[in-house]
Amino acid sequence: MSSHPHQKILVLSLGNDIMGDDGVGLEAAARLAPIFAEQVDIEKSAESGLRLMEILEGYHKVLILDSVATAQHPPGTILRFTKDNFAKVAAPSPHYAGMPEIFQLADRLGIPFPEEIIILAMEIKPSNEFKEGLSQAVAKALPNFVTQAKQIILQWKQAQEINSNNQETRYK
Repeated sequence: MSSHPHQKILVLSLGNDIMGDDGVGLEAAARLAPIFAEQVDIEKSAESGLRLMEILEGYHKVLILDSVATAQHPPGTILRFTKDNFAKVAAPSPHYAGMPEIFQLADRLGIPFPEEIIILAMEIKPSNEFKEGLSQAVAKALPNFVTQAKQIILQWKQAQEINSNNQETRYK
């Protein structure tokens, strides 16, 4: 049995909607909210670093929607990461404490942290320009980004139902 009795799911969208494509995670969450608002927690945040540890605490599964600027893929490319991708600190984070540090610190402090974390990130072209709205490449890829997020949530919800039914059968 899981140490997370309520099997809570969080969709955490990160970004800044006045920095153009950096807001793609926020836009994706806005499109997911009408579909899943009653079933999962959906939170939008511009936070980073250690503040994310507080947000993630106590959830069973977390889907993070964000942008990434690796310059290794064309804008609009959707990348998928798991907690394992962040097991080792490869370079210091510009956010002071990046995902590897957060995972390690939560483990050391015994903080109830998600059993599963998936990060869907869309490649963007970095910009320091203030502007609202998404570039053409990112806007074109947004529906696929939302579809992939939706599939992950539906898989998690289906697994919850199966686990719940198995629990009920056990106690009858």
